Amino acid sequence: MSLIILDRDGVINRDSDEYIKSPEEWIPIDGSLEAIAQLNRNGYRVVVATNQSGIDRGLFSIDTLFEIHKKMYRLLAEVGGTLDGVFFCPHMPKKGCECRKPKPGLLHQIEKRLGVSLLGVPMVGDSLRDLEAARAVGANPVLVRTGKGERTLAQHRGSLQRVPVDDCLYTFVERLVSNPTPSV
Repeated sequence: MSLIILDRDGVINRDSDEYIKSPEEWIPIDGSLEAIAQLNRNGYRVVVATNQSGIDRGLFSIDTLFEIHKKMYRLLAEVGGTLDGVFFCPHMPKKGCECRKPKPGLLHQIEKRLGVSLLGVPMVGDSLRDLEAARAVGANPVLVRTGKGERTLAQHRGSLQRVPVDDCLYTFVERLVSNPTPSV
C-alpha cells in the first residue's frame, strides 16, 4: 500500500491568517474530502503533517485541536475516507523545535510510527515550508494553489522548478490515479 502525506490548512480545509481555532472554523475545501476517499479507494494510506502553533500561542488548546480533528475524521468518514494519522507540531517558530516544518521532525515521526521510508512519497502542501520538509526526507513535494499556494508560487517561483503544481487536492488526486507511478 502506498502513502500520501498532506498538509492540513490550505490543502484539506480553508486556511486563515488568523488560524483555525475551533471546529466551526474548520471548513473543508470543495472536493478535498472526496479526494482523500478516492486515494483510499485506490490503495493509498493518507496521513496529515501540520504545524499548529496556535496551541503554543494560546489561541486554542490541544483539546480543541482534537475536536477539530474529530470533525475532520467524521466528515471524511461520511464520504468514505479515512486518515492513518494526524501528526502535528504545537510550537511557535521561535522555539526552534525539530518537528515544525520546514524541519523534517514530523516526517521522521511518520516514518517511525508507520515503519516506512518516505523516499519518493508524495507530500502535498500549500507553502514553501511543506515543500522543504518533503525534500529534507526525500519525499516528492507537490504544491497546490489553494490556501497559501498562489502566494507561495508568486514569491518562490524560482525555487519551485520541477515541483508539480495542481489547482487543489482533488486535481492532484485525479492526476495521480489516472497516471500512477510505481512505489519506491
